[in-house]
Amino acid sequence: MIIKSAEFVKSCVNSSHYPSSDLPEIAFIGRSNVGKSSLINTLVNRKRLVKTSSTPGRTQLINFFDINNAFSFVDLPGFGYAKVPAKIKKTWEPMIKEYLSERENLKGLVFIMDLRRIPGQEEIDLIDWFHQIATPVILVLTKADKLKKSKVKAQLELISKALFIGNDEFIIFSAKTRQGKEKVWVAVEELINQD
Repeated sequence: MIIKSAEFVKSCVNSSHYPSSDLPEIAFIGRSNVGKSSLINTLVNRKRLVKTSSTPGRTQLINFFDINNAFSFVDLPGFGYAKVPAKIKKTWEPMIKEYLSERENLKGLVFIMDLRRIPGQEEIDLIDWFHQIATPVILVLTKADKLKKSKVKAQLELISKALFIGNDEFIIFSAKTRQGKEKVWVAVEELINQD
């Protein structure tokens, strides 16, 4: 994918604020501090289109980005981080569910998980829910550069078993080395171009 333009559009808390655009959308979702922002920045060849932070729970709104005036990336708030105030956490789930359930131009999700961590019940429940609402999902395992190559395969096996999903369903990614970038783009383009 050749990126000619990548622009922030707006941040939203509910459907009344969503952009009126009918461009296809790909949403990015994952646990807090899993590398969502770094993945999006790597895909669009920008260092700071999406703000990155070492502090989990930084993304607290739904952020829309116009890519090439042809489609949109949507950065959803991270889930599962205990130190975010309970009041904010309570608003996240309805915000995310409303977007995923009601947004007609949503073509699919990029579900991001840290390759170093074994997914828990939250991830299992989310994947089940994505299937229930018939939303296609691209599974990306980030931070591959933080594991020795010899450990990547073993970790992939453990994640695959935890989620009851075949090894070949995952894309191994690293923002640092750009491993997996092209594979993610191929999967994203397939979703954008589907009828």
